[in-house]
Amino acid sequence: MKILVLHTLYSPHVGGGAEAVVKQLAEGLQRRGHEVVVLATGPREGVNGEQVDGLRVYRAGLHNLYWHHTQRRPQPLMRLGWHWRDRYNRDMRVPLRQVIEVEQPDLVLCHNLTGWSISAWDEIHQAGLPAVQVLHDLYLLCPRDTMYHKGKDCARQCGLCAALRHRHAAASAKVTAVIGVSRYLLERVCEQGFFPGVPRHVVYNRCAVPVAGRLSRPDGPLRFGYIGTLSENKGVAWLIQQFEALGLDATLDIAGRGKHDDEARLAALVTSDRVRFVGFQDAARFLGGLDVLVMPSRWAEPFGLVAVEGCAHGLPVIASAVGGLPETIQHGVNGLLCTPENPDSLGQALATLYHDQALRERLAHQARLTITPLLDMERMLDEYETILHESLESSRSGQEQTHDQRVLA
Repeated sequence: MKILVLHTLYSPHVGGGAEAVVKQLAEGLQRRGHEVVVLATGPREGVNGEQVDGLRVYRAGLHNLYWHHTQRRPQPLMRLGWHWRDRYNRDMRVPLRQVIEVEQPDLVLCHNLTGWSISAWDEIHQAGLPAVQVLHDLYLLCPRDTMYHKGKDCARQCGLCAALRHRHAAASAKVTAVIGVSRYLLERVCEQGFFPGVPRHVVYNRCAVPVAGRLSRPDGPLRFGYIGTLSENKGVAWLIQQFEALGLDATLDIAGRGKHDDEARLAALVTSDRVRFVGFQDAARFLGGLDVLVMPSRWAEPFGLVAVEGCAHGLPVIASAVGGLPETIQHGVNGLLCTPENPDSLGQALATLYHDQALRERLAHQARLTITPLLDMERMLDEYETILHESLESSRSGQEQTHDQRVLA
């Protein structure tokens, strides 16, 4: 099977966990004998091809007001204009059409559509190809991908989001199959009328994390840590405030990057040297140096691959009981759950694991065992292969039936 993988970004452009999963998936499918080609957006004009770790990768210059993969936050009106164009960006059909004509794939595996917009579905449909859509976030409901605004998770679409997503649900009927990276995410999108009559699947993101020796535990304070995007919806400010209010003999290392204004705002919250910003870090090395991982998301995190990686490294995880995180983190089994609706619940979880060494060690001991199925990359590849084959056969059967009906007519 020849597969075209469509995604917003591709290595070395990385925005989050989705990029890591897409790369592992593309390389894994190619190892299994499929021919895989990747198409992502890029900062340069035109369509530019290159080889990335054995895969043919095309990058299409983004036809919009600015390149969105940057740490600088554009002005509000500029952002609104960008999202207005991204509701259906006809110009982005052109590079997709060019790559389809050159590569002649059997099927298109769509991941994040930010930058491409749902116009990609129409272009794929026009080419007579099946499209399998993978949901990594809430882009189809919210231009910001998060359904999070003014410090709160949005229970429903606001008027602006509804306007910018007008007719998206109806357009989703052209997709051959849909995959959610968590049950929560798939159900939340589909309950808004998306993918009517389309086969639905849940395939959890997985990561291959070998059993590795933890870094030696030095004498000194307990080590809490966060790794990810530095933004309001990720709850980093909440974590800093709760941690510093406790006054524990512990450290909090914060790894990752964010928009420049978000980074400055977070840095201004720090009042002690117990909280350290350590910048972009290799995840395995960073996690290996912690005692407790914290994922204080304030938005409905679709899945939370970092939680899986933390458990794989034998860490107890403090996580918000929102979105897909409770599908991975079990309270009192491999971590503790808190809730943004009760801000002090995060501080209570931090204090509990600081003071209760026996609980901390028990959760750490059980952590990897609880997520063992999520470390099996071959199982994820099996599931994707099955869905792709079924989608291709379904598409071919449908085309044959249409042809037969035309002949009879």
